[in-house]
Amino acid sequence: MKHYLDFEKPIADLDVQISELMATPDFDKNEGLQASRKRLSDRVDKQLKEIYKKLTPWQKCQVARHPDRPHYKDYVNALFTECTLLAGDRNFSDDQAVLGYLARFDDKSIIVIGQEKGHDTKSRLVHNFGMARPEGYRKAIRLMEMADKFKIPIITVVDTPGAYPGLGAEERGQSEAIARTIEKSFEIGVPVISIIIGEGGSGGAVALATADRNLMLENAIYSVISPEGCASILWKNAEMMGSAANALKLTANDMKKFGVVDKVVSEPIGGAHRDPQQMYKSLRTALRSTLKEIGQKRPDTLRRDRIEKFKNMGNLEEKKPSKRRVKIL
Repeated sequence: MKHYLDFEKPIADLDVQISELMATPDFDKNEGLQASRKRLSDRVDKQLKEIYKKLTPWQKCQVARHPDRPHYKDYVNALFTECTLLAGDRNFSDDQAVLGYLARFDDKSIIVIGQEKGHDTKSRLVHNFGMARPEGYRKAIRLMEMADKFKIPIITVVDTPGAYPGLGAEERGQSEAIARTIEKSFEIGVPVISIIIGEGGSGGAVALATADRNLMLENAIYSVISPEGCASILWKNAEMMGSAANALKLTANDMKKFGVVDKVVSEPIGGAHRDPQQMYKSLRTALRSTLKEIGQKRPDTLRRDRIEKFKNMGNLEEKKPSKRRVKIL
């Protein structure tokens, strides 16, 4: 069953009409019904273009969290072959929120590390809604070390509301595990490409987004805190999340403008959930060109450029001191 967001209501009504037409007996033989379906489909496309070209930041947050949106495992199955799951942090346990694979991309070995949210209640509980515990990040460190040892490029896939904030996670060193993951990302000498496919929330996202190149899907978000969390802190009212989303500047275009991400990958009209196959095709093309761009760099060059990239984030041009004379009374 398709899910529709509040602002997608006009699309939902048209989709219902299309479904009813297609369920009509002898639809395949009735040219009049097929013509009606074509007209309705054209209206859907037009409505989608109008709605999605003027989404607010809060609406983009809703799209990034859309229940039908492709998740990490969907991209793994679509983009990679010969996938072998690599489990455990060799220290405490195997966190199911972070999954790692040894796979092949265009017949080349690759290590893929990403955050999986799950699609239904059962899988969401198994994967803890994509919120990793310390052992998830320590698993990522282990796989980064493996990739570095065998000279295998790394692709990380980010989709999380944030790291798990539970007591047990804090007792086992959540912040330390995130910090060590970021540190390891700067130490390794293999290409690292990060893709933000949905939510990029807080340090839980940064841990897997410390890369040579950062790609971000058009309707994804990337922020230090969720709009609801920000609204609760600033206004003591989570219902102010729309204002918080505006203030946080968390959209893909904002991130590109600020130099936080290197490339925004276009989504199909109506978002990745409307046409996952087209989304996979676009992302495959972006990954190929990015791997080609950085794949031949030497390890020391990769490390140096990666560090410089993040050191320069947020630098603002210094204003020249004013020459206006101040009168002292």
